[in-house]
Parts: sequence; structure tokens; C-alpha cells
Amino acid sequence: MNVLVIGAHPDDCEYRVAGTAVKLVRRGDRVKFLNLTNGNAGHHEMAGSKLAARRARETGEACRRLGVTQVETLDVPDGELTPSLDLRRAVIRRIREWEADVVITHRPNDYHPDHRYTSALVADAAFMVTVPAICPGVPALRKNPVFLYMEDEFTKPSPFNPDIVVPVDDVWDLKVAALDAHESQFYEWLPWLDGVLEEVPVDRDARREWLSRKLTRPLAPQVRAALDPAVVHAEAFELCEYGRRLERHELAALFAL
Repeated sequence: MNVLVIGAHPDDCEYRVAGTAVKLVRRGDRVKFLNLTNGNAGHHEMAGSKLAARRARETGEACRRLGVTQVETLDVPDGELTPSLDLRRAVIRRIREWEADVVITHRPNDYHPDHRYTSALVADAAFMVTVPAICPGVPALRKNPVFLYMEDEFTKPSPFNPDIVVPVDDVWDLKVAALDAHESQFYEWLPWLDGVLEEVPVDRDARREWLSRKLTRPLAPQVRAALDPAVVHAEAFELCEYGRRLERHELAALFAL
């Protein structure tokens, strides 16, 4: 398969899809991460072009650790993403250029406006990727991709309802390694936001162990129900109503990892 993961910020794709991406790459599928903003506001001590450059290096290293060889970040300021026609066209072009069979992105109800508008942009592109008169410079897809939502914890107006659940215990260390590469986020910005910056270890190995513990949370009941009781870590995805619709057994066949 050709799989395109579209996140709002550098680290969003890794946070929700890293384990699945590793398994897809190992199976021989083509995986690309596309970040719609450059992340230049996500820090408490630095911002602007300096932070954007740092985050580009971090996402490049994260993808290297995962074996994801294709990553692209658009030059849109963090916190300023809007569902504009220009960005819709940019998303349409990239879905077509990747000849995507599967597109994975955020759900439309989310705390962060960049996440919500990323979801809106992908939803607005979902049908248009098949319309030849739209963005005629890139050939329209003859088969609409399957569009999937990443898991989140938000419940209004509707809770996440998994259609695919992928166990990732066997690649958990690689997922942690990918997020470990995002030092500005997982060892600086997010701990500062949570008021636990002083808890972050200085030693590299201790930091990675600390990060693994922070990332290990009880699975949502609807995700846990689809798994063997022994599984600790999993990534789950919900089928979007737009794009190609598949039955659950067909989705399961695509993601038999």
C-alpha cells in the first residue's frame, strides 16, 4: 500500500502512528509523513525560524529511526493553519502524488485548532482527489483512498470508535525512540506545559525510560476489547465516512500486521 499520514505538527504522526508505520514499512508498504505546519510556536523558550529548523531536524531523525524515508513539512506557521483553498489544493496534490491507498489524519473534534483544520483540509480533499478538473496539473486518482482517523480521547460530539486496532508491543521501543528524537517536545515543551519539567532525567537512557512510562497509559475500553489481554500497547484507527468505504474485515486484511 501507499500510506500517507497527515499531521498538523512535526511529532503528531509519530505520536499516533509510529508503531503501525514501522510494521507497514517492514511489510514493504510505502509510508510518508506530511506535517501541515512547521511547529515554530511549540516551545516555552524559543520560537520562529530557529524552532522550526530544530523541529525539522527532530522529525527527520524520528523518521530515520522508524525507517520512514519520506517526510515533508509545509512552511505554515504553528497555530495559524486555516482550511484555505490554497492548502486544500496542496493536500489534494500530495495525496495524488503519493498515489495514496490510505490516508490517516486527525479527527475533526480536537483541542488544537491546527488539528481540527488539518482534519477539515483532508476531509475537503477526500472527494476532490478524484475530480480531474481540480488541480489538473496532477492526475486525479481513479480509486478513492481509504481515509482513517487517528485515535484521540475526545468524546464530544462523538467518542473515538475504532475500526482497526494494531498491537505495537513488538515495536514499542522504536516508537519511544522516534518520540525521543523530538527532544524539544517530549523533554521540554510538553513537560513544561504539564508542570513536570523538573521530573525529566538528564541521563539519556533514563530519559527514554521515563518517556516510555509517560507514554504507557491504559488502553481505552473500546480499544482493549479488540485485543488479546496480554497486549499493553496499541494504535487504533477509525474509518472516515468520506473516501473509499470498506467493511471491517476488509480493513483488517489491509492492516494484517
